[in-house]
Amino acid sequence: MKIKGSAAYWMIFPTLLIISIVAFFPLFKTFYDSFFSFSLRPGIERRFVGLENYKNLLRDVRFVNALKNTIFFTVVSVSIETVLGLIIALIVHQKFTLRGIVRAAMLVPWAIPTAISSQMWRWMFHDQFGIMTRLWERIGIITPGTPILGRPGLAMWAIIFVDVWKTTPFMALLILAGLQVIPEDIYEAAKIDGANSIQRFFKITLPLVTPTIAVALIFRTLDALRVFDVVYIMTRGAVNTETLAVYNRHVLMDRAFTGAWFGYGSAISVFIFMLIMIFAIIYIKSLKLRLD
Repeated sequence: MKIKGSAAYWMIFPTLLIISIVAFFPLFKTFYDSFFSFSLRPGIERRFVGLENYKNLLRDVRFVNALKNTIFFTVVSVSIETVLGLIIALIVHQKFTLRGIVRAAMLVPWAIPTAISSQMWRWMFHDQFGIMTRLWERIGIITPGTPILGRPGLAMWAIIFVDVWKTTPFMALLILAGLQVIPEDIYEAAKIDGANSIQRFFKITLPLVTPTIAVALIFRTLDALRVFDVVYIMTRGAVNTETLAVYNRHVLMDRAFTGAWFGYGSAISVFIFMLIMIFAIIYIKSLKLRLD
């Protein structure tokens, strides 16, 4: 049965209404609040300040440092996860004994809730009895007695290590899905033409799996730019590991009840949203990803 245009719009109207309430209204409210200075504590007057909150962001040393940490974490972790994810996907795509079990096992780190895995790794990086601390001492990365999660630089690399361990299976799973839709006939024809495995990878596999890698990059980058849980659980944002989301939590949960900081926290949220949108546009344009 063919549905007329007006009837179709009325049928999807309830869904659009729910999406608007759940997604778009909070987004609009955050944008609106970012132009005001107010507090969640009663008695503090709500004042319109225009772009003052955004100007203060650029003068906030702690915000700028959190922005640098966020970008560094995102670039390093996503790059490593993409390379490792591609390698793992290529391996598990081959035919070998117990391939199904290996594919299921590699998803275990990703399936563990981040709060649980972060706390587990925090114990493993403990400076006195952590097994990872002992391992890093044995291979010469650190000297005995070094508190990994208490040293600037080392703490961030430990967080990146944990994030790579947890999220690489997600990247591998997405890339594996892209590999499985490549017809085997193309590889057979390439073999007949005399192409070796390296040539087949760069001429067939990589070009055909690039759209899948692009989608995986977008999903993972958008998630990394708003990283909170693994950083907050492992270091609370101390020793130069504070990210934008962790700093925003501090502003909204700690300062907003004692001073007129809620509008400032909203401005940080808007900045994170704009940063995510910029990265998404860059990926879509540079990788020529089609959305239609």
